[in-house]
Amino acid sequence: MVSRGQGDERLAEQTPLVGEPHDPLSKLRSGIPGESFDLALVGNVFYDIVFTGLPHAPEPGSEVHAEGMGSCPGGVANLAVAAARLGLRTTLASSFGEDLYGDFCWETLESGERIDLSSSRRIPAWHSPVTVSVAHSSDRSMITHEHDSPIATDELTAGLPSSRAVFVELEEELPGWARKRAADGALVFGGTGWDSSGTWSADNLDGLSDCHAFLPNSSEAMRCTGKDTPEAALRALSELVPLAVITRGHRGAIAIDSSTGEQAEVEGLVMDAIDPTGAGDVFSAALIVGTLAGWDLVQRLRMANLCAAMSVQYIGGSLSAPGWADVALWYTHMRAVGDRRLREEYEFLGDLIPLEWRPTSDRRSTATLGLRPYPATAKETHS
Repeated sequence: MVSRGQGDERLAEQTPLVGEPHDPLSKLRSGIPGESFDLALVGNVFYDIVFTGLPHAPEPGSEVHAEGMGSCPGGVANLAVAAARLGLRTTLASSFGEDLYGDFCWETLESGERIDLSSSRRIPAWHSPVTVSVAHSSDRSMITHEHDSPIATDELTAGLPSSRAVFVELEEELPGWARKRAADGALVFGGTGWDSSGTWSADNLDGLSDCHAFLPNSSEAMRCTGKDTPEAALRALSELVPLAVITRGHRGAIAIDSSTGEQAEVEGLVMDAIDPTGAGDVFSAALIVGTLAGWDLVQRLRMANLCAAMSVQYIGGSLSAPGWADVALWYTHMRAVGDRRLREEYEFLGDLIPLEWRPTSDRRSTATLGLRPYPATAKETHS
């Protein structure tokens, strides 16, 4: 059974809401200036161009018109923005070209989303990576153009600030910077990057030895464990890592947290989908928030499902990520008109969102490079 999110029509505006800052880890903070970040990320930032509302996938020799289009920072920026909007102090080490794409991505992340880029670098005469994402039939296809960064990862991460958690895409072994963070006490969350061979090799599981959590989808989990069902794959993964989580799309997620002895399965929340780009990153960000804050496992999964479901209502992977204002509006509306089961399942949000705190009516910027002001001469010409 799949639950349909309440208030879809009301919530499905063009962009997520803007609200007052909300810190889910406030009780954990010492208040000492210069305190460490919550999440550190290392990876490539892409300039994403997203097309939505296609009647079908493009075919050779044909042209397809999209109903919607957006542009935004992509790649590791999807997770960085999702985490920052949910209140995590986020730092990112990446390479940015000194081109228009790089300017847009840097300004959006640093000024618009308040993500720390002190370890990132601008590179002259280097083309920023670009991805075109085509969303159709509740899924997406992507075309990417990129050149390897001339700056080595070790150089980028040399000055990366300390953090409570890091997220990495698993390879046969963790990168050196992530192993060092794990040794220093940071929680390492692992995901699976795109495998063009489609095998998702079991060799990648060797990197789990230093991880706190692993978050594959059901297909990836079954392929890398050699199991026939997500449930069997989950049991196998739980023997390798303290927190094993398998996402199942609209069917929700299953997880085992051996560090707390919890096991949970939650149903998916379905809302009107426009663009699924970045939904997995939003799920991961919400799960990291809940884990750092010490929530029960079932609460972490429900929050992650909710945030991922809300993100697909908007165009643009990173800039479609919801914040606490969106969560508060959904919760308030759900309590008024939602069914009894949803009210009971998400009642825990009432303890996380102060009753006196309400979102503003303002919305975030549209996912686009931006429109220049209409020149006065042009106005006169067209008047």
